[in-house]
Amino acid sequence: MSFPTERPRRLRRTALHRELAAEHRLHPADFVAPLFVREDATSPVPLTLLAGHQQETLNSLTDRVEALRSVGCTKVLLFGIPSRKDAEGSEAWNDNGIVQEAVRRIRQQFGHDVLIITDCCLDEYTSHGHCGILTAEGEVDNDATVVAYARAAVSQARAGADLIAPSGMMDGQVGAIREALDEHGFPGTGIMAYSAKYASCLYGPFREAADCAPQFGDRSGYQMQPANGIEALREARLDAEEGADIVMVKPALWYLDIISALARESELPVAAYLVSGECAMIHDGGERGLFSEERAMVEAHLALRRAGATILISYYAGAMCEYLAAAPQAARIPQTVH
Repeated sequence: MSFPTERPRRLRRTALHRELAAEHRLHPADFVAPLFVREDATSPVPLTLLAGHQQETLNSLTDRVEALRSVGCTKVLLFGIPSRKDAEGSEAWNDNGIVQEAVRRIRQQFGHDVLIITDCCLDEYTSHGHCGILTAEGEVDNDATVVAYARAAVSQARAGADLIAPSGMMDGQVGAIREALDEHGFPGTGIMAYSAKYASCLYGPFREAADCAPQFGDRSGYQMQPANGIEALREARLDAEEGADIVMVKPALWYLDIISALARESELPVAAYLVSGECAMIHDGGERGLFSEERAMVEAHLALRRAGATILISYYAGAMCEYLAAAPQAARIPQTVH
């Protein structure tokens, strides 16, 4: 059967035609905004590598959350930078720690109108910058680290977190956290697992934001190698079996094939994390006049939805929600070629 070439073009003629035929749309409900809160900051600290973002104080954090809510972004992912770090990252499970206090502040001001996700890892808390407790040989001790994650998760849940997001890529981390949450009376606290977190070059701006660059070596021994795809599906399957409620791929744009494969296979919601380096490249390309930053921002997030992600974690979350509110048709389907 042959199809005349004019037929698909009929649905591209005007903006309303294109809106009618669009296969994917963006909505503020899709977005999660990563936020950084610093314990020893007396005023917000602008980030040099991630334009438009900053390390928040506890006071400015609630202002930022209110600004996000005003444009329809009601989900946040919190990262804490403590004033004290040690080899074990013990501030991660301090009930009066920076993330725990941030959760309480948000919950006190906004109740359950904001969904709070907390990063559960040790890299922001350790003096050496690695994601776990080290052995005498300087390698991450998987089992000791998993125990620490479980302690941190319970502390975050006690503070009021809705979802715990273990990001260290330790074997068995989801199962240990699920068991600990259930044992301590938090069966309703969910887990968003960083199931396929790659050892990527794209985390540079984040490491400035979270003050967590490794002091030696790198994280290739526990994060996934970029060459592997089948392994990502296996990791996600294990996380699901251990009790994850959401599985995640990070980074996003360079791993669209992984998002797509996981969306086809997984029965759980799939999150994609548009990481700091990806967002910085979009911003810098716009600044240099290579393309419209606004259009690139929209196309990037449409690519994630097209690949199958239903949850979009992005440093553009606020900007995207603001854009959607101002120009819903154009934001869902970019119209203007620059």
